[in-house]
Amino acid sequence: MFGPSFMSFLFIVFIVGYFLSSAIKILKEYERGVVFRLGRIIDLKGPGLVIIWPVIDKLVKVSLRTITMDVPPQDIITRDNITVKVNAVVYFRPMEPIKAITEVEDFYYATSQIAQTTLRSILGQSQLDDLLAKRDELNAELQKVIDTQTEPWGVKVTAVEVKNVDLPTEMMRAIAKQAEAERERRAKIIHAEGEFQASQKLADAAKIISSEPATLQLRYLQTLTEIATEKNSTIIFPLPIEILKPFIERIGNK
Repeated sequence: MFGPSFMSFLFIVFIVGYFLSSAIKILKEYERGVVFRLGRIIDLKGPGLVIIWPVIDKLVKVSLRTITMDVPPQDIITRDNITVKVNAVVYFRPMEPIKAITEVEDFYYATSQIAQTTLRSILGQSQLDDLLAKRDELNAELQKVIDTQTEPWGVKVTAVEVKNVDLPTEMMRAIAKQAEAERERRAKIIHAEGEFQASQKLADAAKIISSEPATLQLRYLQTLTEIATEKNSTIIFPLPIEILKPFIERIGNK
């Protein structure tokens, strides 16, 4: 049905199509291509149009975008012997594509394993109070240690954030009781400080009144005025001895 010339034409078209599809690669702006020729690295290509030799060349793409990786929950025993479950998130990106391909088999999986072991190691050396209160310091230390481990692979760890710290039920109750006791302590301190300040003011007022007897009389008159505004049938008002003192002195002189 088809002649030899037509079959030869189809074969040539197939070869040309295979060559073009294997030789022409397009890399996005955030991608780089590590080119192996007969098993040896010859160059780093991209972004844009890249042409390689089929069969003898192999191109491995590497994305340079920041990767967000969730660290699975880890069971950690803190330095004060409390078991908690902690998970985290790691942000990293390959800075040197050639190292990321040649120095480690799978830099994503390797970074995940390093993050898990480092999380257990660093947080296991911390006390529970530090784990809850000093989160920023622990995040910085985790980032530094993990980045040191991944640096030979050409991978840069930009940030590590501890997400959740799950405490045992009995520990949550103990923390709630501790917080309640702390609030009561602060309330008592504030009340005591208020009483102390009030007593100081009363002592200052007593000194002023003792130095000026007339102020005591004015205070009594003010109190009498306040009582008079109320609807009382009987008012018992103490008479200051200072008011009668001049009369007592006159009687004594006679």
